[in-house]
Amino acid sequence: MNKQELIDAIASQTGQSKAQTGETLDTALDVIRKNVAKGGSVQVIGFGSFSSGKRAARIGRNPKTGEEIKIPAAKTVKFTAGKAFKDAVNEKK
Repeated sequence: MNKQELIDAIASQTGQSKAQTGETLDTALDVIRKNVAKGGSVQVIGFGSFSSGKRAARIGRNPKTGEEIKIPAAKTVKFTAGKAFKDAVNEKK
């Protein structure tokens, strides 16, 4: 499912227009993005939580040449699924 298909599905379930639904989804994603970028976290009970993490600098290898390269430290984005989400995914049919 891509973003447009998600907007279509939400709009059909809520009765809102696709334009309104698209704006709401864009705003929600923007709020999550900004909060996590500042180092915060966003928890949606029953769904999961978004947060940031740190990856240390390390030495890697160029697979083509075998040459060692320095990989700089970086911030990462983490998503941890909530219990209800995990249970829904693992539900026996």
